[in-house]
Amino acid sequence: MQQAGAGEHNDTMVWDFPLRAFHWALAGGFFTAYWSAKYHHGEIHAATGYALCILLFARLLWGFLGSRYSRFASFIFPPRETVRYFKEMLQGRPRHYPGHNPAGALMVFAMLALLLLILFTGLATLSLIDFEGPLPLHADDQTSYAIRHLHAFLINIALTLVALHLLGVITGSIQHGENLVRAMVTGRKEGHAHTGNEKTI
Repeated sequence: MQQAGAGEHNDTMVWDFPLRAFHWALAGGFFTAYWSAKYHHGEIHAATGYALCILLFARLLWGFLGSRYSRFASFIFPPRETVRYFKEMLQGRPRHYPGHNPAGALMVFAMLALLLLILFTGLATLSLIDFEGPLPLHADDQTSYAIRHLHAFLINIALTLVALHLLGVITGSIQHGENLVRAMVTGRKEGHAHTGNEKTI
């Protein structure tokens, strides 16, 4: 890893188009699924769930085959570095990473794992209660409805993670002097290494 000098300007193409498309499609798909479940639009909810399954598979594949900062290997950090980053965040002077920082990396992995569980429990509910879908599952009524309740509970956890993600985007944009929302639209990250310990992978 290399370090950039203090105050050096960064203008780097970081997020490739497939990653950006996944990000915004996932955001739209999640809230469509939430809205359709809340207002009992079962067909829309099921169709959105299938679309999210495809999106998740594509993101997992792109995590190994995508461009530099899309690959999971680019944002797997040792625990010590992650703890250090959170300490730097609390001090208001976190080091800058061109791609995901350790906090962002934790959020990505947490959301992908949670999405996997949500989709599985959704497909399981579809199979066990509605007798539809691709999973040939069988269980008693108590287990079936427990899985449906788990599916709903996981959605609430996801909403909490979304709120934390938005808070992290705002905090990161302020601390690093860059517009992270715009970066996820254009693919380019612009900012300065305020503390002289900016890192490139």
